[in-house]
Amino acid sequence: MLMRKVPGFVPASPWGLRLPQKFLFLLFLSGLVTLCFGALFLLPHSSRLKRLFLAPRTQQPGLEVVAEIAGHAPAREQEPPPNPAAAPAPGEDDPSSWASPRRRKGGLRRTRPTGPRVEATAARGNSIPASRPGDEGVPFRFDFNAFRSRLRHPVLGTRADESQEPQSQVRAQREKIKEMMQFAWQSYKRYAMGKNELRPLTKDGYEGNMFGGLSGATVIDSLDTLYLMELKEEFQEAKAWVEESFHLNVSGEASLFEVNIRYIGGLLSAFYLTGEEVFRIKAIRLGEKLLPAFNTPTGIPKGVVSFKSGNWGWATAGSSSILAEFGSLHLEFLHLTELSGNQVFAEKVRNIRKVLRKIEKPFGLYPNFLSPVSGNWVQHHVSVGGLGDSFYEYLIKSWLMSGKTDMEAKNMYYEALEAIETYLLNVSPGGLTYIAEWRGGILDHKMGHLACFSGGMIALGAEDAKEEKRAHYRELAAQITKTCHESYARSDTKLGPEAFWFNSGREAVATQLSESYYILRPEVVESYMYLWRQTHNPIYREWGWEVVLALEKYCRTEAGFSGIQDVYSSTPNHDNKQQSFFLAETLKYLYLLFSEDDLLSLEDWVFNTEAHPLPVNHSDSSGRAWGRH
Repeated sequence: MLMRKVPGFVPASPWGLRLPQKFLFLLFLSGLVTLCFGALFLLPHSSRLKRLFLAPRTQQPGLEVVAEIAGHAPAREQEPPPNPAAAPAPGEDDPSSWASPRRRKGGLRRTRPTGPRVEATAARGNSIPASRPGDEGVPFRFDFNAFRSRLRHPVLGTRADESQEPQSQVRAQREKIKEMMQFAWQSYKRYAMGKNELRPLTKDGYEGNMFGGLSGATVIDSLDTLYLMELKEEFQEAKAWVEESFHLNVSGEASLFEVNIRYIGGLLSAFYLTGEEVFRIKAIRLGEKLLPAFNTPTGIPKGVVSFKSGNWGWATAGSSSILAEFGSLHLEFLHLTELSGNQVFAEKVRNIRKVLRKIEKPFGLYPNFLSPVSGNWVQHHVSVGGLGDSFYEYLIKSWLMSGKTDMEAKNMYYEALEAIETYLLNVSPGGLTYIAEWRGGILDHKMGHLACFSGGMIALGAEDAKEEKRAHYRELAAQITKTCHESYARSDTKLGPEAFWFNSGREAVATQLSESYYILRPEVVESYMYLWRQTHNPIYREWGWEVVLALEKYCRTEAGFSGIQDVYSSTPNHDNKQQSFFLAETLKYLYLLFSEDDLLSLEDWVFNTEAHPLPVNHSDSSGRAWGRH
């Protein structure tokens, strides 16, 4: 009562606040409530809280995030199943028993990671469930044991007891190639472990700029070669590095093609060979980082993807995507769908097929450059070598990998091969068969080393051609492979140049120094391997052994293998680079050339364009990835 009598006094609210103060307080309180509710719905990892307030909605197929990729266990966590590698196929070692009790000097320290790092702690043998598309909370598991039981041959073949096997020339040759692989790996491990490639002359590592900050390309590329050669200690070293040091939180710009064939392909292959979950999980996580490359008007991916922004690079109307790059994703992306349950990977590559089927092709040929913006060809340059090569390879291999159900791939392959025969195939005056390059109707009479894979490809596809064409394709494969051998035989080093010409009376030789180098490429020995498995003609092993001797003489250095700058010099200079594909492809194909046919049998496996083996679909059903076209 006293306060009411004081002049000028305004009575306060029941809380002791004046009216303006009350409004300010209420304004603050409403803002605080809004902030709290906004955080509840908008901050990361709030999905569980959202379920308290929002009605559940059906998740669209292909857009789910598998549990291990998100870095979280599924909402309804279940006990992990036993190690799928615990039941190897008959006649094989248990991959999980490949732990080495010792380490050579300079080997990796095997420390167990601590903390919540999901990448490194991915199960050593334990399966981590993923969400099945459209069925949130139900764990998705790939049945590795069922997959292995469907293989028609043991992965490592029906191996005889080597202690009782007589010492044969072929066995000695195979052991020599194995020693070369061991030397290449140990040199890399000693001087460049974790870097992308070894520089043997300067004894250090090389990173390059095409992997967007990813490291260890040689490690990933070597995994399956080390495994099939039974270099168990070295395989464990590589696996340990993947578990503990292969990080995906990079922010550079990467080649979609190179990351796919080397990293995705290598990780997929390592999983299918061993059942080790770390390889599957890394492959899926990395595959998701590549998906923004497909965000173009046509769905044809750009060649470069930014890991930092997730954007696709060079997004101008005049830019183009390369046939061999966007056409060499199909095998790996179907397997990403198979192992993750996420249909988005398969959908991306099926859309590429759809675009290519609709677009008009000049004379049935596929030019090397396509605009991802307009969906039109940019130039009419056609090559079975660089820029075009693996597109054709992936057509026939998609047919084979599908268990011969992908009729679309089969038809596209044989139609393309017929056009190539009609417009690009030539025979030189000296009788050498070669595939020229086509520029708007004008031929360049040359072949690149990269085109020498085509002998093996044509041999691989001969069996499923029309009956009247099968013998013709087998002979064509042999003739092209003979031509590529001649490019080796006509050099001083017995190694082939990067490109060779057929003009001015000179055949199967390079005409300028800029095309005379050899960078440890595999395509010629790749064709030797396929032709050997098809014909068992001893000439292919003879030619392969010539390559082994030439590699030892001219490319082996004190600290690894190096490419050379001029195959026509008896004392060539080295280029100081041990390419990762030398371990992934060249040495693998040579080893298979001198092995039995059931080691990575072609009934069970196809090789991606980096020679990483991926399994054929022997399932009774069409599976998650393999539709019937």
